[in-house]
Amino acid sequence: MDVPGGLPADPLRRFLVAHAVPGAERFDAATGTHERVVPTAAGPVAAAVVLGAGERCERVLVRAPAPVLGEVAGLVRRWLDLDGGVAAAEAHLRADPSLAALVAARPGLRVPRSVSGAETALLTVLGQQVSLAAARTFAGRLVAAHGRPAGEGLLAFPDPGALAAAGPDALRAVTGLTGARSRALHALAELLAGGLDLDAAREAGEGPAARERLLEVRGVGPWTADCVALRVLGEDDAFLPGDLVLRAAMGRVSPAQALARAQGWRPWRGYALLHLWTAHAFAGVTGG
Repeated sequence: MDVPGGLPADPLRRFLVAHAVPGAERFDAATGTHERVVPTAAGPVAAAVVLGAGERCERVLVRAPAPVLGEVAGLVRRWLDLDGGVAAAEAHLRADPSLAALVAARPGLRVPRSVSGAETALLTVLGQQVSLAAARTFAGRLVAAHGRPAGEGLLAFPDPGALAAAGPDALRAVTGLTGARSRALHALAELLAGGLDLDAAREAGEGPAARERLLEVRGVGPWTADCVALRVLGEDDAFLPGDLVLRAAMGRVSPAQALARAQGWRPWRGYALLHLWTAHAFAGVTGG
């Protein structure tokens, strides 16, 4: 698949490695190949996305079983934001002096989205108030306990129904989460198993309503809901003013200051967020 305008490959590779769920995903740094389980109408399948090892990626190779290759390729396009509004976002954000250098340093930076709304939402709850490394550990334990084989030695992330049936105490026992976080994970699994289809909400343009339903879950706050809005619901203007990494990248501002400063970035605050996150994670160009 061609990548319109290309993208900076290193930030994407680092993002994939940092978020890879043990047992369900793996990354080969030598070839820039990310393997993971992808949901399809025929069931979960193991697929591979080859980004290469170069500085920029102009073409993405997708490997998957032939009968579902087209479906998987479509999910990968959405996941990697290949058809997103990156050109319009960058044209708008370059007008802000605090972002212009970041956009110039990494043109084509996309917002990593999702291949499964339910999976991403549940993983976001696992990542609340902990490091990425801790979140991956929790997720790996969850997959080991409740995942299903999907080929190539990989396990599919557990269905919300399976997690809902397990109950919060069992989820706590297998993951090591706190009681409150286990209850939040279980409550979200029940909501998703009960009919909240985040991917369908995105397609129907019902992201704001879906976000409100997420906020009704005890233990799911604005940070989690906004992460899901950005990555799953396709809300390009989603913003996380309370995020610690974002606030540090903006010069250790308060959430209120971050929100106020970002008003001029609308309706592309999500892309600004990714540039600031990425700049903070890399040595070199900084903004804010």
